[in-house]
Amino acid sequence: MTSPLKAYKRANGAWGLRNQVLILPMHSALSSTARAIADGSDGAVAISHDWSGEKDNDLARIIFTLSGYASNPNIFATIFLSIGNPEEEQIIKGAQALGLTRFTNLLLPEIGSMEKLQQEAITLANGYVKEAGAQERVDAPWSAIVLGLECGGSDALSGITANPALGVASDRLVELGASSVLGETTEILGAEHLLAARAIDPAVGKKIVEMVARYEDSINYEGIDIRGAQPSRGNIEGGLSTLEEKSLGAAKKAGNAPFTGTLEFGEIPKVAGLYFMDTPGHDIEQLAGFGAGHINVVVFTSGRGTPTGSAIMPTIKVSTNTPMYESIPDLIDLDAGTIADGIETLAQVGDRIFDEIVQVANGKLTKAERGGHHEFALSRMYKTVVK
Repeated sequence: MTSPLKAYKRANGAWGLRNQVLILPMHSALSSTARAIADGSDGAVAISHDWSGEKDNDLARIIFTLSGYASNPNIFATIFLSIGNPEEEQIIKGAQALGLTRFTNLLLPEIGSMEKLQQEAITLANGYVKEAGAQERVDAPWSAIVLGLECGGSDALSGITANPALGVASDRLVELGASSVLGETTEILGAEHLLAARAIDPAVGKKIVEMVARYEDSINYEGIDIRGAQPSRGNIEGGLSTLEEKSLGAAKKAGNAPFTGTLEFGEIPKVAGLYFMDTPGHDIEQLAGFGAGHINVVVFTSGRGTPTGSAIMPTIKVSTNTPMYESIPDLIDLDAGTIADGIETLAQVGDRIFDEIVQVANGKLTKAERGGHHEFALSRMYKTVVK
């Protein structure tokens, strides 16, 4: 029987659904150069960030994030742009430990100028792109898929149409042996006990509740009442009234499968199953955590519309309502508003999302990929205190 999936087998046993060449700046001063290199190449991608080498309380988190992102299985090769800070070597060694085998580190002080750095990187990138294009997909198991579950710009239909339909697709994938990861800790406040009740054992359930409590304690410490400040203005305009209402709808993305375990921000799942990852609610920081955690495809539901995408993870956009889908067809891949319109059932839309995930896993480009939406942001937990 022919495998329904074809992907790129990595040396460490992981599977890539894309074969990207990533330009990764190690300092904010090199971010614009990274973008110029990608733009001038034959198909490389780049990320930008605002880290300028500060040695603060978030240093370990930043190093871990960049190491994980650089080694995501969707990447064929990574070109690091460095200025010579010792932390840069930690990032590269971390990426190697997580499976990165093809990479080059270009040091600005050795090359001598931004212009020379850019030209050398473009030549190098084009060589990698050519190699990547020659590599063929091979039959892959269902475990090759590591799905990220994301929502943003929720409305009153999020918990009725797109989110539960995504849950149907997630359940099917988990049953087949794939992994699925629910993130956004702020999005399950008030519903954490319901997710904990689905854990495979009491220890996993306890950890889910502890992760949410830990986050809420950190916010309360700053004097912010997260439950009083949410839902956001956009959510309210979309028809949501309380944080709990929003959370109940957001949790639907995880379907009904049992939770296999929990993951810290950017942690990589070790066995197949359904997981909860402790990530921020900010869409772009959240996707960075997914990328660092070696998630290789994302489904992003939205009721208000968002162009957010990723340089390395194909991101499938699903609308919760038909008017929004019709207003921005260049951003949204699928419409789940047909459930509210009485045209399709929840199961039918769930099947459509499942089929789309499989097609995208096999190489179909998402709207975000076609539009070049490569957003990236480093997540920080502490106030910057330079030592």
